[in-house]
Amino acid sequence: MRNRNLATFAAAGLAGLALALAVTACGGSSGGSGGSAPSGGGSSSAPAAGGTALSQIKTNWEAFFNPKTPLARREALVQNGQLFAGIMKAQAGSGLASSVTAQVSKVHVVSDSQAKVTYTILVSGNPMLRNQNGVAVKEGGVWKVGDASFCGLLALQNGGSTASLPSACKNAG
Repeated sequence: MRNRNLATFAAAGLAGLALALAVTACGGSSGGSGGSAPSGGGSSSAPAAGGTALSQIKTNWEAFFNPKTPLARREALVQNGQLFAGIMKAQAGSGLASSVTAQVSKVHVVSDSQAKVTYTILVSGNPMLRNQNGVAVKEGGVWKVGDASFCGLLALQNGGSTASLPSACKNAG
C-alpha cells in the first residue's frame, strides 16, 4: 500500500513538472531581454562551428526558457516559431512559467545546421530534470531550439500523448 502511495505521489509530481516545463517553454512574463551570458562551455566537432556557435546556442536556448524573455522573442528562438505562435500565446502568463528555467551544460555541434544540447530544467533555481537531451537547429542564420525538442516538451505536458499536439509537431524532427 505504501509503495502505491509513493508511486501515485511521484506520478503527480512528474505530471506537475511536465506541465511547468511546457508552460515555461510556451509562456511567461513579457519584460526583460532574456538569455544569459555565454560561458563558452561545451564541445564542437564541426570545424566551422567554433566558440561563436557554442555561445549562441547556449544563450538562445536559455533565453527561450527564461521567463523574462518576451513571447515574441521566444517565438523567434524556436524552429518554425510562427507555426507555434498560437499555442505559445495560449499558454503565456501562467504562474508556473515564472519559476522554471533551463541551464545548458553541453553543446555538441554535429553539422553547420544542427547541434545536440544537454540541459537541466530548474524550478525556482533547483534542478528538477538533469541532463536532458535536446536539439538546436540553425534557421535563418540563428541557432534555435529545435521543434522536435519543443514538441517533446508539449507531449510531456500531455502525459506523453501526441494526439493533441499542434499540427506543426507532426512533421517536427
